[in-house]
Amino acid sequence: MKKKTIPFTGAWADAFGNPERKGVWFVWGQSGNGKTSFMMQLSKELCKFGKVAYNSLEQGVSLSMQQTLAQHGMIDVNRRFVLLNREPIAELSERLAKPKSADFVIIDSFQYTQMGIREYMDFVGRHPNKLIIFVSQADGRNPDGRTARKAMFDADQKIFVEGFRAMSKGRFFGPVGSYTVWEEGAERYWGRKADR
Repeated sequence: MKKKTIPFTGAWADAFGNPERKGVWFVWGQSGNGKTSFMMQLSKELCKFGKVAYNSLEQGVSLSMQQTLAQHGMIDVNRRFVLLNREPIAELSERLAKPKSADFVIIDSFQYTQMGIREYMDFVGRHPNKLIIFVSQADGRNPDGRTARKAMFDADQKIFVEGFRAMSKGRFFGPVGSYTVWEEGAERYWGRKADR
């Protein structure tokens, strides 16, 4: 069976290859490591291949989120990118069931969905032709909470963000296996860690 893939190029292909256009991705990392910036950069890249819905459960449409959108030039993709303001999962599910709905949906963050594993499986099962990307808070190097950890293990693609690098831990790898979110920050962080 031929699978539809995302034809990433450049740094994206180097990190993640050409992953399938549907399924579940799970992205996690501690605060201050570049997770939100990575999600904006990923959203912008995905807009080349379809419509993106970003459900901002944690920040809503706060000033900090508006500044993040401006910083990453999301106005450039405003015809293919929609920011949802804390849309409950049941409403999001209805939205995704409609014709011409988003191809890619990002839910930030997993903890704010308050889903148990059954609700997670039900939601994912209702949308088999979508790429659903969950963003999660972290507890150390693991997703925060038992349900988040179970969802991470279920995901097709696992991406851990640390020190402004998004590292592939899942089924899709490119030749490099990581994406640098912010070069200067990554050099400072990993250089310091390497010195220890």
